[in-house]
Amino acid sequence: MEQIAPAGPVYQAGTLSGNPLAMTAGIETLKLILKEPEPGEADASRALTLKTKKLVLGLESAAREAGVKIQAHQAGSMFSIFFNEGKVKDYASSAASDQEAFKVWFRAMLEQGIYLAPSQFETLFLSLAHTDEDIDRTIAAAEKAFAQVKSKK
Repeated sequence: MEQIAPAGPVYQAGTLSGNPLAMTAGIETLKLILKEPEPGEADASRALTLKTKKLVLGLESAAREAGVKIQAHQAGSMFSIFFNEGKVKDYASSAASDQEAFKVWFRAMLEQGIYLAPSQFETLFLSLAHTDEDIDRTIAAAEKAFAQVKSKK
């Protein structure tokens, strides 16, 4: 550690870099991911992907029920939502998304205790700590939030 600034010549920085709590959480997560599943049980990575899919499908359904057009993308436990009628596949199509609608939705979710990244250009993540109850509560909050988006149109 004597090589790392301010004591040494090497500058090193990063989000939660070297933070003992973050490092412990990362190690424990890796243990869960690498653990052999019980017979008939999905491995942690697959289970997390399936939980994320449940959430994304629930958000898409809630938006559809409210009459709000969104595009949702998922890769494993990462997902994003764009308020856009067209297919979002690059910067230009994502930039054409309705940022005002996202702001209304973001604030409505926040008012219900659901904390999300404050921009639709940021990726959202699910973790192994999220329960089915968390997902159900998020979808229920999204139903109300999408209704608010629709009422602002």
